[in-house]
Amino acid sequence: MSVLFYMSGMSGNEIRRKYLEFFEGKGHAIVPSAALVPENDPTTLFTGSGMQPMLPYLLGQPHPKGTRIADSQKAFRADDIEEVGDNRHTTFFEMLGNWSFGDYFKEEQISWMFEFLTKVVGLDPQKLYFTVFAGDEKNNLPKDDESVAIWQRLLADAGVSHGVAHIGSEADGGKCGMKEGERIFYYEAKKNWWSRAGVPEKMPAGEPGGPDTEMFYDFGTEHDTKYGEHCHPNCDCGRFIEIGNNVFMEYVKNQDGTFSKLPQKNVDFGGGLERIAAAAIDTPDVFKIDLLDSVVQQIEKLSGKKYEDNLLAFRVITDHMRGATFMIGEGIYPSNTEQGYFVRRLLRRSVRYADVLGIPAGRLKDIVESVIAPYQGFYPNVVEKKQEIMEMIAQEETQFRKTLAKGLKVLSGDIAKTFELGREKPENIPDLSMVDGHPGGIPGVTSRFLTGKWFFYIYQTFGFPLEMSLEEIEKRGIRFNDFDVGVIEKDFKAEFKKHQETSRAGAEHKFKGGLADHSEKVVQYHTATHLLLAALRKELGNEVHQAGSNITGERLRFDFTYPKKVEKETLAKLEEYVNDAIKAGAKVTIETMKKADAENDPTVEGSFWDRYPDEVTVYTVSDDNSVIYSRELCGGPHVENTSALNGTFKITSEESSSAGVRRIKAILE
Repeated sequence: MSVLFYMSGMSGNEIRRKYLEFFEGKGHAIVPSAALVPENDPTTLFTGSGMQPMLPYLLGQPHPKGTRIADSQKAFRADDIEEVGDNRHTTFFEMLGNWSFGDYFKEEQISWMFEFLTKVVGLDPQKLYFTVFAGDEKNNLPKDDESVAIWQRLLADAGVSHGVAHIGSEADGGKCGMKEGERIFYYEAKKNWWSRAGVPEKMPAGEPGGPDTEMFYDFGTEHDTKYGEHCHPNCDCGRFIEIGNNVFMEYVKNQDGTFSKLPQKNVDFGGGLERIAAAAIDTPDVFKIDLLDSVVQQIEKLSGKKYEDNLLAFRVITDHMRGATFMIGEGIYPSNTEQGYFVRRLLRRSVRYADVLGIPAGRLKDIVESVIAPYQGFYPNVVEKKQEIMEMIAQEETQFRKTLAKGLKVLSGDIAKTFELGREKPENIPDLSMVDGHPGGIPGVTSRFLTGKWFFYIYQTFGFPLEMSLEEIEKRGIRFNDFDVGVIEKDFKAEFKKHQETSRAGAEHKFKGGLADHSEKVVQYHTATHLLLAALRKELGNEVHQAGSNITGERLRFDFTYPKKVEKETLAKLEEYVNDAIKAGAKVTIETMKKADAENDPTVEGSFWDRYPDEVTVYTVSDDNSVIYSRELCGGPHVENTSALNGTFKITSEESSSAGVRRIKAILE
């Protein structure tokens, strides 16, 4: 089957093209992918789904292209870095998406997706399974019988069994696995309810959400009994892989905790391009699809080893190099903070596994061309940036190898201290289980080193994965038994989790009340930042550009490029400019432009041009006399008229943010 589909051209590129053509034929406007770094959403570092750039329109803002939209969105999920290595997880991926903003709903969406998967892609309907929302009695949310009925009709028309089953909760082990003839499965809210906050109980007042129905492909692999006695679509054994999710956003949470129907019902579909491509060639291994196979082949050439014999190393390098290539192509460079930290982490893990495969030092950059090759027809920007990407990766590899050398010295020194009682090379397997409060142990082994905390320190400081540190220690003649390794892994994971939670809490604090909540006050402040930037460029010159922003419901914070302190007289003029625009009751209009046209238009201001797609939205603030107060690239949301800013703009502080960057804080009072 795989050969037939592959030879017929059903590649990842072909699926993407046919998907967009299919929905264009259903009246959808095709829009380009948004950037990997989300605009105006400081609560997250990366665009992690196709839905993120569409959030303003799902919340009611009119889309400039209409009520039916489709795209293929680049996405990156940092949380999946440690998951890479199995047959289906990748950090970078493409999400095929289509949306209805108050237009069509369940009947059309489900029917179209079944048609696309079975008639266009050519998937065998006998291998498709579906999950639906089982309802939530506590929140008075009904089960989604309508979606079930639609799936049953489509399956019956295709001559496929269409039995329905309820899958138990995690509390009872997810029992009642599927039986012969069952094809559609009800699951609880944790599996088949969508909102940004998760399950209904966690949703804040005013947040939209709704049931979803997911689509799974059955690769027919053997069920791994370690996941339990029963197998079903949401089992983790790998037999079933989710290939798409239809979200029906029809509810909003009220202040009293109850739910009401939204005045506008929306559809939000997301389908993993790589996973659909894997299903098209009937292989559960996404690394065998055309979009990744070219990279695998290049790694085989560089290493002289075979993919099938070195799955983990090949998959890590293939995924990480693709993610790093696309991020560097958008101007996100390796660093120790924010997005750059993850680029650095991807490249360092790639170096680590390149060494495992025996790829010569300095050759990591030679993988870039094989990453880019399948995408040159759809993402030309990475082709244009190829040389820059290669140089950046080569530079990062050189720097990391120096760090590795330092790390090995520290690691060797600490090992020597651990066995400082003169045991140069322990003959017996040391029992280190006394550390971190565990019983047992041997005389002469200090608990200061070789603990899970120490291994995490080495990982965080020098980029050594746990398995690498263990290997280096074993090279020095020290052997661990299974219990010791289990203790170390447990403590290492605990430290890693603690670090993740601290980082997440820090990010939430840093961006508390950020633009992602789209509250009325935040939207007002966001429009005010556009007016402020226009005022800054008027008073200080066109060399001034945005360098960053953070907006809460209480104030705006705006960073801009300027080499010296802004005088008080100038600050007063800035306030006057913004307040004049507010008093004018200027309209805020949206237009879609080609990025090249926007760049060449001297009236359009924009920052971070590399991160924008080939088609951009431009917001113009102008009054009835055609006086333009602001004209700038953006992704929304904004007020419709400056009179809605509802207050007087006042600058509360002006200070240095960093070298060559100043910061203004302001309020509407």
